[in-house]
Amino acid sequence: MRRLLPALSCALIAMAAPAQARTAEDEQFWLNLTAMGPISGDLVYFAEIQPRFGDGVSGVDQTILRGGLGWKLSPSVTVYQGYAHVVLPVDNGRDVNEERSFQQVNWTIGKPWGGELSSRTRLEQRWRSDGDDMGWRLREMLRYEKPLGSKAVSALVYGEGFVALNSTDWGAKGGFDQLRSFIGAEIALGGASTAEIGYLNQWIDRRGGNARVNHVASVTLFFRH
Repeated sequence: MRRLLPALSCALIAMAAPAQARTAEDEQFWLNLTAMGPISGDLVYFAEIQPRFGDGVSGVDQTILRGGLGWKLSPSVTVYQGYAHVVLPVDNGRDVNEERSFQQVNWTIGKPWGGELSSRTRLEQRWRSDGDDMGWRLREMLRYEKPLGSKAVSALVYGEGFVALNSTDWGAKGGFDQLRSFIGAEIALGGASTAEIGYLNQWIDRRGGNARVNHVASVTLFFRH
């Protein structure tokens, strides 16, 4: 089963891509440590650090520091304003830094089939140290989780699409440019804290008939209070 899932993901990507497209692949490990919870009343926060190891998990590919303040509009809808700092290491050169401001809406849509369906919509404004333009990007995630026998372990799947809304002098190209697909499990850690462990397939359109597929072992720890 573990071998079948990556193979199916690659097959779907290959069918959707042009015949002459060339695909580069990599094995990666992403770790996400996130603290989140209420501040006062309906005011909430989250703060995360996320190192990503690439090139066959041989070194840090990028590091993301991200946080946001949110307001609960209802039990099912929360809006956020956030900021992220991203470090992209460059071999034998100066690191590239990316700054992002973002607005986000989290929505618990409902509880179909005995599970929970939710959405995360994020609009980003992006600046990089190797260019002058500001890039706009829209991200949409749909997520579904379903308890397996008990509430301690749930099956988890999600998909997230990325659309660049404009082109920039640092390399962003307007249009659909990335798809992430995840399958794994959510495990209760005690209290409201959880771990999400599984396989993530990241497909990136690099234009010019080229694509990149990252096979990611993903571990996310949510520390909720």
